[in-house]
Amino acid sequence: MPKVRHYADIAAITAGLMWLVVYWSISLSAYLDNLEPTLAALLLLGSVVLVTFVHRPTRVLLRRYHVRKRRTEMWMHILALPLFIAFVLGVSFELIFTPLSGVQKLTLFNVVATAGWLVFIVTLVIKLCAHKVKQRRNGD
Repeated sequence: MPKVRHYADIAAITAGLMWLVVYWSISLSAYLDNLEPTLAALLLLGSVVLVTFVHRPTRVLLRRYHVRKRRTEMWMHILALPLFIAFVLGVSFELIFTPLSGVQKLTLFNVVATAGWLVFIVTLVIKLCAHKVKQRRNGD
């Protein structure tokens, strides 16, 4: 069972990192006014997804419950909460100071999403440490 948890954690962390690369590439493309960074990130994402679906052991592993559960937690950390927090921060900044451009709003979301991903990793490390301590107490 612990091995499945580790695989689920690694799959969720990797998926979050891939989506962050896509988010940042969109922001970079908007800043540069060039579509190439986004196309490169989407090509990388598509390649990883294709390898995942073609490689049988990975495909079987990703169907497991724990992986889906971890990915749902990851989406909460890098999409749902950052969208809400970036919206609140953006609106309050616009009310207090000056209107934000589209690129600035994207960058604000990307910063909050990256922070959410890091919080997700810290949460997984804390859960792993708590599980190890609990396992030692029950084993001793």
